[in-house]
Amino acid sequence: MIRARRISVTAVAVLAALAGSPGLAQAQQPPQTRLLSTTDDNKLPRGWRIDGEHGSRELVWRASKSVPTGDARVEFRAGDRLLGVPKPAKDGRTFRLALDEVGSTALTDLQVTAAGRRLDAAADEPRESDAQGVRLPAQAPANGVDPGKPGSYRTVSGSYDLAPVRLPGFATPVEMRAQVVAPKGATGSRPLALFLHGRHSTCYKPGGEDDTTIDWPCADGYKPIPSDKGYLRDQKLLASQGYVTVSISANGINAQDWEAEDAGAQARSSLVRQHLARWADWAAHRSTAPAVVRQSPKADLSRVLLVGHSRGGEGVNRAAMDSLYPPPAAEDGYRGPVRWKVRGTVLIGPTIFGQNPVADVPSVTLLPGCDGDVSDLQGEDFVDGTRGVSRGTALHSAVYVVGANHNYFNSEWTPGEAEAPAQDDFGTDPEQADPVCTPGAPTRLTAAQQHKAGSTYIAAAARLFVAGDDRVRPLLDGSGRRAPSADPARVLTHAVGGRRSGGFLPDAGAKVTGARLCSAIDPDPAVACLDPETAGSSPHFAWWETEKETGRSAVDLKWSAPGTAARVTPAKPLSLRGSQKLALRVFVPPNTTGTKFDVSVTDSAGRRVTLGRAEVAGLPGSERTASYWAQELRVPLSAATRAGLDLRHVKSLELTPRSRSGRAWLMDAWGWAPGTPAVTAAALSRVDVGRTIVKEGDSGTRTYRIPVKISGHGSGQVRVYVLEPDSGRAQSRLVTVRPGGHAIDVPVEVKGDTVYGEDVQHDIAVKAVRGTVVGKHRGGLTVENDDPEPVITLSPVADRVTEGETLTWRLSIDAPVTADIWQPVRVLPVTEGTELSTKDVDPQWLKDWSGDVPDPERRLSDANLWVWLNIPPGSTGVDFITPTVQDQVAEPTESMRLALTDRDANPLPDRPALTGTVLDRP
Repeated sequence: MIRARRISVTAVAVLAALAGSPGLAQAQQPPQTRLLSTTDDNKLPRGWRIDGEHGSRELVWRASKSVPTGDARVEFRAGDRLLGVPKPAKDGRTFRLALDEVGSTALTDLQVTAAGRRLDAAADEPRESDAQGVRLPAQAPANGVDPGKPGSYRTVSGSYDLAPVRLPGFATPVEMRAQVVAPKGATGSRPLALFLHGRHSTCYKPGGEDDTTIDWPCADGYKPIPSDKGYLRDQKLLASQGYVTVSISANGINAQDWEAEDAGAQARSSLVRQHLARWADWAAHRSTAPAVVRQSPKADLSRVLLVGHSRGGEGVNRAAMDSLYPPPAAEDGYRGPVRWKVRGTVLIGPTIFGQNPVADVPSVTLLPGCDGDVSDLQGEDFVDGTRGVSRGTALHSAVYVVGANHNYFNSEWTPGEAEAPAQDDFGTDPEQADPVCTPGAPTRLTAAQQHKAGSTYIAAAARLFVAGDDRVRPLLDGSGRRAPSADPARVLTHAVGGRRSGGFLPDAGAKVTGARLCSAIDPDPAVACLDPETAGSSPHFAWWETEKETGRSAVDLKWSAPGTAARVTPAKPLSLRGSQKLALRVFVPPNTTGTKFDVSVTDSAGRRVTLGRAEVAGLPGSERTASYWAQELRVPLSAATRAGLDLRHVKSLELTPRSRSGRAWLMDAWGWAPGTPAVTAAALSRVDVGRTIVKEGDSGTRTYRIPVKISGHGSGQVRVYVLEPDSGRAQSRLVTVRPGGHAIDVPVEVKGDTVYGEDVQHDIAVKAVRGTVVGKHRGGLTVENDDPEPVITLSPVADRVTEGETLTWRLSIDAPVTADIWQPVRVLPVTEGTELSTKDVDPQWLKDWSGDVPDPERRLSDANLWVWLNIPPGSTGVDFITPTVQDQVAEPTESMRLALTDRDANPLPDRPALTGTVLDRP
C-alpha cells in the first residue's frame, strides 16, 4: 500500500510496470480513468511511474541508459514548475522523488532536466536553429602581458593523506587528501592556490569498461577516481610562477551530497576551510607538516586564491563567504578561527544552485560554450548576481570559452588522459551532428587546446587578484584582449565591478520606452525575455527555485527598420563622472552579424549627446548551447565631455538601431575606467534558512515558524519567496533584515488530527538584494503525518459470473484518509483448472490495461496485467473490474487469480490471492 497526497484530479487507477521486472511491460490507462497527476488526455510518459512502499509514495523515472554522474542537479519538473530533486539509485538509471514534496498540482508535461537540458526520452525533437551562420569570433589583439607563459621556477610535487573529517549531515567521514605542486627553491612566503574538483563518479573498477560508481568508500575491487589529480598542469604553471598549489579530493562529499538540501555547498566549504586551517598550522609549525609541504616554500595565507570546478566552484564561493561571514555553527564542518584571506576565486563551469555569489570577493567565471553538464551556464550569476549587493569595487569577470566542454578542464575526466573511464560530456549524435560542438567542428576545441586555455585564464586571475598586476586585467574585464598562450581558443569576456560606476540597470524602477522591459524568469512568453520555444538559451536567464522571479530583468529590443530609439531612464539620475567610456553588456541572437547601435545619453538639463556607434555579432550557437550571452561594448564619453554634458547627472540612455532589422537584449550599462581598485569587504548581514521537522499531533492547532538565522553586521535587504505547498507557486516580498532580528517571519499553522495523511513541506527561498549575503537559501517546516496507515483489503464483489458478465473485486481501507492510497494488484497464474485467456476478456479492456492484444491467445496472466489502484481522499474503496466476453465455443469453467503485490510486483505473503470464476453460458 502506498499513501499519497491528492493531486489535482481524482485518479481511479493507474497501470505501471516496474522497469526491470521480468514479464511486466509498460501498461496504458483505460480511457474512462485518469492517471495520477495527469489530465484526461495525457498519460505518464514512457519511463515514468508511481511507486513506493511502507507508506511512502514516489514519482520514478528510469532512463534508457545510465545517466553519467555530473555536477548539474537532476530535477523533476512539471512544465515550468520545479517538482524537486530526485534521489539517484546505484544503477545510474533510476531516479526517485518523494511525492509529499510535490504538492497537489497536476503533473502534466513531466520533464527530467539538468541545468536546463532535457534528459528524458520525452524530450522534444531537436528544434531548428540557424546553424548556417556558425563562425568563429574574430581573433582579438594580443595583450601586452601573457600569464600563460611558464615562470622561472622548477617545481616539486607530492601528496598528503590525513585522517578523514566528519561533516554535519554526512554519515560517512570525508577524506583529507590532496596533491601539492610548489615552486622549488623559491624564497620567502608564497601565495597559496587551492583547487577543488566537482561532482564526478567516485570509484572505478580497473579493467572494467565504464564500470564506475558513486560509492564511498569504494567497494572491494574498485579504486578511487583521482579527480584531485586533474589540475596538475594548472598547478605546475602556477608553481613555476611562484605559487604554492594544492588540489584537494572531495569524493566523500560527491557520494553523499544528494542528501544535502544545498547539494553539498556547505560541506565543500567546510572541507576547503579544513585544508586551509591545516596549511595555517603548517605555516606556523613547519615540523608538523607532511613531507611535500616541508619541501615547499612557506605558504602565505594572507594571499589565497580558490579555484573550483563545477560544484567545486559553488563550494569555493561558499568558502569565501564563510571566511568573511561565519555560517551557523550547527551546520558548519569547520569552527576554528579564520587565519587566511581569500583574494579571489576562479570558478570553472560552476553550479550556483543558491544564486548567492559573494559580492566583495573578486571572481573570474569560466563559461564553456559547449558545456554538456552544467549546460545552462548558470555560473553567469556569479557576475550578474553581485550587482547592487555591496560596494561594487570587486571585479567579477565572465570568460566565455568558445568550443570548450565541461569535463576537459580536468584531465582525470578526459578520455585518453584519465586513469578511470571518462567521456566528452557534450556527447555526439552521428545522425544529428551539432554544428558548434561536435568534435572536429571548426568551433570545437580539442582537450589539449581547452586545457591550455583554462590554465592561462586561471593564471590571469592569480596574477590580477593575488599578485596585483593590473596589466592582465584587459584579458578579463571586457577590454577585448587575448592571451596568445590560449590560442587557438576564442575567448570573450565581460565584467561588472572594478572601476565601473553609475549603472543603467533594468531593475529598481527603471522606465523603458521604445523597447520591452522583460523578465528573466516568467512562465508567460509575453513577459519572459526569451521565449521558451527559442532554439538555445541564455546564461543570464538560468532557472532558480521558482517559476517566476522579481528583480531579474533586461531590455528587449526588436526592430524591423532602423532609427527608433530604445530609452532607459533610471529611477534617479546617475553619475558617470571620472569614467572614460560607457560599457554596455548586450547580446544578440547566435550566428547573427552586423547589428549596430548609436549610443546616446541625456543629462538632467535635457542635453543629449550621441557618444558613438557600437557593433556586435552573435556567438556561434545551436539549439543545444547557451549562446545568448552578453558581450561588452564600449563607447568613449569624450563627446559628452566636449559638449558640456553634466556627467554627474545623467538621466537616460538611448540605443538607436542602425541595422535594417534585428533583435538585441541590454543587460546593463556602466561608466568604465581602467584600473583595479583595492577591495575591502563590507560588514554585511547574513541570512541562513533552516529546516524544522514537527509531528502533526492528534488534536488542536499549533503555530510554528520557519527557522531563519540572521547574523553578521548592518542591515540589508533580501527577497523572500514563500512557496505554496500544494501548487508550488511562490509569493515574494522584499524584507529588510538586521542581525539577531526576526524580519523573515513565516508562520505555519499545523492542525492535528487522527486521520492518516501525507507529510507536508512548507518552504521558503531567499535571495540577496542589497547589503547582505545568503548562505543556505532554502529551507522550511516539514509536518510529518503521525497517524497509522489504514488496513487495506481485497475482497470479492462478483467473483462467480457467467461469460459476458463482469468480475468485480473491491479494494478497501478500514477508515477514510486525507491522502491518496495506491496499491498494486497483479493477475497471477491459476493453481488448478483452466485459466481465462486473452480472448475471454474484452479486447479493448485488455489493450487499455496492459497494452497487449488478444492474439496469439494465451493465459491472461501472461498479458502483463499489473494494476495500481487508487483510493482517493475521503473514500474507503475502489472496484477493479474484468469484463468477460461471450463466445459460441463450449468451454469448461475458467478462472483468474488476483493478488495484492509489493512495488516489485511480488504477491504480498500475508494476503491470500483471490480467484474469480467464469461459467460457460448454456
